[in-house]
Amino acid sequence: MQFIFDSLLNEWLFLAHVVLAAFFSLLALRLGSFALAALISLEAVLANLFVVKQMVLFGLQVTCSDVYAVGSLLSLSLLQEYYGKQEAKKAAHAAFLCMVFFALMSQVHLLYRPSSFDDTHGAFDAIFTSSPRIFFASIASYYLVQQLDMRVFAWLRMRLEGGHLALRFFMSLGLAQIIDTCLFSFLGLYGIVSSMFDLILVSLCVKWVTIACLAPFTVFSRRFARVNV
Repeated sequence: MQFIFDSLLNEWLFLAHVVLAAFFSLLALRLGSFALAALISLEAVLANLFVVKQMVLFGLQVTCSDVYAVGSLLSLSLLQEYYGKQEAKKAAHAAFLCMVFFALMSQVHLLYRPSSFDDTHGAFDAIFTSSPRIFFASIASYYLVQQLDMRVFAWLRMRLEGGHLALRFFMSLGLAQIIDTCLFSFLGLYGIVSSMFDLILVSLCVKWVTIACLAPFTVFSRRFARVNV
C-alpha cells in the first residue's frame, strides 16, 4: 500500500514539476534572451546533479533529472525560435561551461578537510563521488544532444510551413532524446545494469511523456515573447 501511495505521489509531483519547468521557461522568455540563457545553464547543471537520484514513476525505476534535461532544451528551443540560432549557440556553450565548472568545483569542494563541527560533508561526498563515470557521461551526452537539437530544430523550421512550434519542439527533442538516452546509457551504465534494452526503453518512455507534457506550452510562448518572428 505504501509503495502504491509513493508511486502515485511521484506521478502527481512529476506533472507539477513539468508545469513549473515550463512556466519558468515562459517567464524567462518574457524577460529576454539573457534570462533564457541563464535558465538553460541552471537546468543543465541541475540535470547533471540530480541524475544520481532514482525514483519509481508509473511503476518504473527512473532518475529524477529528466524534467530538467528536457526543460533546458525547451528553453533552448524558445531561445532559438525568438532570438536566433547564434544566441542559442552561445547559450549552449555557456551551459556546457557551467556544467564543466560545476563538475570540477564539486571535486575541489570534496578535497577540503571538514571541521569537527561539520555534519554535511558526508552528504556532499555521497552525491559528488557516487559515480564520476555517470556524471561525466551525462555532461558529454547532454552537450552533444544540445548541438543536435539546435540543428534539427532549425532544419524543421525551414521544412515546415506555418510555424508549428509545438510540433518542431516535439520532433526535435524526440529524436535528440533517443541519441541522448542511448549515448548516456552506454557511456555511463554499460556493464553495470543487467539489461541495456530495458533501461533505454524505460528512460525513453519517461522522456517522451515529459516532452509531450511540455510541448503544448510552446503554443502560449508568443504571448510571452517580447520579439516578433
